[in-house]
Amino acid sequence: MRMRENTPRETTRVQPPLLSGLPDDLAIACLIRVPRIEHRKLHLVCKRWHRLLSEDFFYSLRKSLGMAEEWLYVIKADRAGRISVHAFDPIYQLWQPLPPVPGDFPEAMWVGSAVLSGCHLYLFGGVDLEGSRSIRRVIFYNVCTNKWHRAPDMLQKRNLFRSCVINNCLFVAGGELEGIQMTRSAEVYDPSQNRWSFISEMRTSMVPLFGFVHNGTWFFKGNEIGSGNSMCEAYSPETDTWTPVTNGMVNGRGNDCISLNGQLYALGCPDGCKLTVYDRATDSWKKLIDSKLHVDKFPSLVAVAPVSLNGKLCIIRHNMSISLVDVSSPNQQLESNPQDLWENIAGKAQHIRRSLVRKLWSTIARRDFSKVALFAVRCYKPENKISPDNISYAAKETGLFGN
Repeated sequence: MRMRENTPRETTRVQPPLLSGLPDDLAIACLIRVPRIEHRKLHLVCKRWHRLLSEDFFYSLRKSLGMAEEWLYVIKADRAGRISVHAFDPIYQLWQPLPPVPGDFPEAMWVGSAVLSGCHLYLFGGVDLEGSRSIRRVIFYNVCTNKWHRAPDMLQKRNLFRSCVINNCLFVAGGELEGIQMTRSAEVYDPSQNRWSFISEMRTSMVPLFGFVHNGTWFFKGNEIGSGNSMCEAYSPETDTWTPVTNGMVNGRGNDCISLNGQLYALGCPDGCKLTVYDRATDSWKKLIDSKLHVDKFPSLVAVAPVSLNGKLCIIRHNMSISLVDVSSPNQQLESNPQDLWENIAGKAQHIRRSLVRKLWSTIARRDFSKVALFAVRCYKPENKISPDNISYAAKETGLFGN
């Protein structure tokens, strides 16, 4: 009998199980219970595990079972302008680095940040280290694949702008185009269409001070170009309109606010150990709580960003110390036992502080597949030297970070 030559192997390739001795559905049920802090190690076990963790399906399961986590992200730049990102797990109080930011991303200052589509951390805009060239480039980190990617550039080069996220769309407004030219223009990025579009211009050209999102409206406050007067405009995505705002909610504040559980909170002292809350009935800000745990007025201990974390109000300071405040309790408890509601969850981030930092951005991202809201907070500039304790820019994101 004549043998056939060069016959392809007629064999069926059997895919190995995710976990030996278990069907894949049970193996997945086990893997989704592994804490986020260990996921980087899971990616290295085998190709099947790597593919599983790189799929949105895996993270959707974690969310549906209530296993989503909230992490704190810090974006820093060293003296050479090289940007790096670290993540802090508040449960295990551990830091871990994200993959290096791509080398083609400009060495820049005042870079904006946001979280979209549940698992994408965006970096965008800014100015080069010489302060002469604004940037419109955009990159994003995909939590599922643990890699950085390019995104469409902004329509205009910007720095010293403000941004926010509403309904999973990134809004950017104002800022400096080139040199000292300020702009009233604004644009929005829709990740579902992967494109930027211009929206209505602001009424006033101003140097931005701060912004916040409250009840689906973006409040943008700054100093008017020319007069220097403090101005505030509110943007409604539904009507694509900017409206002047002059009430006590914005005029009574000179720093950043945070919207949490339908209430608007702000820091009432430099170190963030006092909180105030906006009272809509009287159109004024009132004292909410004084922890009596004031740390000091040194620049390194000044609070830089109020954010939300695990349903509590989180206060981040320049030296990377973090406090949590439970603002959901009745007022009587707040007044009688303020210290019981105040919790310190982290001190100084030693391994980050060892490298001299020119700028530091603190980013909080909520890993629960909910809406995203970005707050840009005030800047801090050391007068005589660059200190590793200094945070010059902080941004806050509440919303899904693709746990």
